[in-house]
Amino acid sequence: MSATLEKGVRVLKEIIDAPIASYFSSCVHCGLCAEACLFYTETGDPKYTPIHKLEPMRRLYEQEYTVLGRIKKLVGLSKPVTDAELGEWQELVYNSCTLCGRCSAVCPAGNDIVYMVRKMREGMSASGNSPDGIKGAATRTVTIGSPMGVKLPAVKAQMKHVEKDFGLPIPLDVEGAEYMVMLSSMEIMNFPEYLGAIAKIMAHVGKTWTLCSTAFEATNAGIQMGNSDIARVIVSRIVEGAETLKVKTVISPECGHAYTALRWEGSNLMGRPFTFKVQHIVEVLGEFQAQGLLKTEGFEKDRLTFHDPCQLARRGGVIQPQRDLMAMVSKNFVEMPDAGYMNWCCGGGGGASAIEEGEPLRMQAFKVKKTQFEAVKPDRIVTACANCRIVLEEGLEHYQMDLPVVGLTEMVADHLVEKGAMP
Repeated sequence: MSATLEKGVRVLKEIIDAPIASYFSSCVHCGLCAEACLFYTETGDPKYTPIHKLEPMRRLYEQEYTVLGRIKKLVGLSKPVTDAELGEWQELVYNSCTLCGRCSAVCPAGNDIVYMVRKMREGMSASGNSPDGIKGAATRTVTIGSPMGVKLPAVKAQMKHVEKDFGLPIPLDVEGAEYMVMLSSMEIMNFPEYLGAIAKIMAHVGKTWTLCSTAFEATNAGIQMGNSDIARVIVSRIVEGAETLKVKTVISPECGHAYTALRWEGSNLMGRPFTFKVQHIVEVLGEFQAQGLLKTEGFEKDRLTFHDPCQLARRGGVIQPQRDLMAMVSKNFVEMPDAGYMNWCCGGGGGASAIEEGEPLRMQAFKVKKTQFEAVKPDRIVTACANCRIVLEEGLEHYQMDLPVVGLTEMVADHLVEKGAMP
């Protein structure tokens, strides 16, 4: 057994904690998790059953922590976990799992399968069996500061473009601002209008805000890969930047796993509570709306529907604010089947969109989104996650569906009443 594999197997053994032990022992093999997984429903292949994706870890649990399993191992009735097997399992643990949480939501025993997959990824990462695409993104984030290789000069260049286009200043490193706004590389490179929308909204509501030159990137590839050390480095940059600038709230961008990493995982990774609050941009906009600070005018003419990002809605519990915001700008809003808490994943979360060899499977799994859109026939799709936005665009192009995808924050900003026109 190689030294790397030994480390991976050791990590797998060590991460089998009380919750995982209880989950394995309480699984009734009902198969409901399969029907909740888009990779199973759209392929029909039983290997994509969520609980099956954890088979190597289940076998280690049985062999190490159950009497029957130890006996079976002793007499050769239970095969050991091998390097080759972990390599084969990469597709199941990464390519065909977006950590969307739909399987956890339907488990009759209450087993959090996403938690189990996350733990399984720790062993996969330790044994060198995480995908090159995610490893590369993690390395670039640690060494450069961004998974897409975006450096501060590129951010400053986009800031200048946005300032020129919107006629509003983009503050940087302002100490004592109420909000520190985080970005994802995809917003910086693909959707700079998001930053312009933020500037417009903050000016409209009269709030102070800033970007941070040492912590502008929110995406956390360490969480996606299953490497807590890398995840901690990424989160610590944000924490250090926010605490140095003495901000009250850090705003996670329209990015699902950035929100999960900072809002739900961050304090545990740091080993202490934050001195600031963390909110997704949708939550912040929802608060502005509830406080009567958002003044909008006019409505979208198109028939619109909303794609709920899994980490925001199902895993984060943010479901109603985006609908209240949609009501401010649209009178022709239609819900997709299974919208909200049980919405189907775009297929690219959890790092899956960074795995080039997984693209054919993602396109096959995207059929479930195609079915959802065909059911309501919208003119445009609105969402609140830059990764979802790109993955949706790729899937729609693949299936030759002419459906533009737009961001919620930009749409709200487009309907704000101009300052001079406000009562």
